[in-house]
Amino acid sequence: MNITVIGTGYVGLVTGACLAELGNKVFCLDVDRNKIEILNSGGVPIYEPGLKEIIARNRASGRLIFSTDVAASVAHGEVQFIAVGTPPDEDGSADLQYVVAAARNIGRHMERNCIVVDKSTVPVGTGEKVKAAIRAELEARGRGELDAMIVSNPEFLKEGAAVEDFMRPDRIVIGVEEGAAGAEAREVMRELYAPLNRNHERILYMDVKSAEFTKYAANAMLATRISFMNELANLADRLGVDIEHVRKGIGSDPRIGFSFLYAGTGYGGSCFPKDVQALARTASEHGQELEILGSVESVNDKQKQVLLKKIVARLGEDLSGKTFAVWGLAFKPNTDDMRAAPSRVIVRELLQRGAKVQVYDPVAMEEARHAFALDLADLPGKEADLHYAGGAMEALEGADAVVIVTEWKSFKSPDFAAVKAALKEPLVFDGRNLFEPVTMARLGVEYHAIGRPSKRPK
Repeated sequence: MNITVIGTGYVGLVTGACLAELGNKVFCLDVDRNKIEILNSGGVPIYEPGLKEIIARNRASGRLIFSTDVAASVAHGEVQFIAVGTPPDEDGSADLQYVVAAARNIGRHMERNCIVVDKSTVPVGTGEKVKAAIRAELEARGRGELDAMIVSNPEFLKEGAAVEDFMRPDRIVIGVEEGAAGAEAREVMRELYAPLNRNHERILYMDVKSAEFTKYAANAMLATRISFMNELANLADRLGVDIEHVRKGIGSDPRIGFSFLYAGTGYGGSCFPKDVQALARTASEHGQELEILGSVESVNDKQKQVLLKKIVARLGEDLSGKTFAVWGLAFKPNTDDMRAAPSRVIVRELLQRGAKVQVYDPVAMEEARHAFALDLADLPGKEADLHYAGGAMEALEGADAVVIVTEWKSFKSPDFAAVKAALKEPLVFDGRNLFEPVTMARLGVEYHAIGRPSKRPK
């Protein structure tokens, strides 16, 4: 099948590459010439395990094309995926300008009926706006006999496991219009996803609005679980309870399960923060306040300060003369995504309090440089106190403590003898609960985690 994917951001690039891997001929469009040049020269602008190899393989086979040519992209695809960004507007609502612009471009250039798939995360009712934008352009051209069939096919890709999630989905949500047009679109989408649907039926068919709502509801539920566990962890700190024991106790109940029950420094990334805000804004526009979601967001904002509060409680408000190693900068492992990452809050606060900071992340160092340059623009001179280490052990050299913010696998079993030798004193602030407090005390390490009793070495 000939497929066009509009947008080569995270969702678009993974979608386009994986559809090409399934044997389709995919045309990936982006208006960012620099990004297209990177992709055509063999580079990949994001880090995602396995993605670079899939792109290289399918570019070489001719099944994957990257271009800025809008007219050619519309001419190519019998199915047009819109996978552009929907960043939060000033009021928290999703900004649909890029989605609508993509729809207008389709309407300006289409010469046959086609299926237009909203892959971007969009509010309820966006499908109608996309159809109206295309219809307006067709009417302006005098081509009102043409039609675009609208489908909502939200993505459920976890950063760091996106290729696996696409190729082995737990569900494929497809929202179609009513009537003959919807039936035709449903059949085409069934054929497109047939290679992923052979083991058992994974496709959930519904109306367009329900599909749009499903994506927001899923992310809001997951964000709620994270904030709920973080609140319990903060209470556990006061009660002397180990939140890890609690997590195992409640997670073993099949009605609850273990996913997204890990206490930590709060969620970040491009999805949960903006989707929680957008859903709350949608509710407000329709006269309903989502009180739980308001609390979810508030708890998450506060949680990014919890690790810092533990540092201040142990070492004081004035951290002048102190040096901290920070392990992990991306908002989660197996990605270089720094959007809304807790590390950005922690590093800024440490620097503001007079500390020097030595940071390391296995893949996000370049993205971190850009992020911290923005974060510290209003703090003249502070960037000089931020050092980008070449490795985890280098970051520890001469530090008063290590602060663990992202749970990369390479951090989970370090040489603690070497860690102790590199640090001025064996002091660990663990925002991801990677280690057992009793074990750390036995090793002679003072250990502070999230919702776990602190253990000082005997």
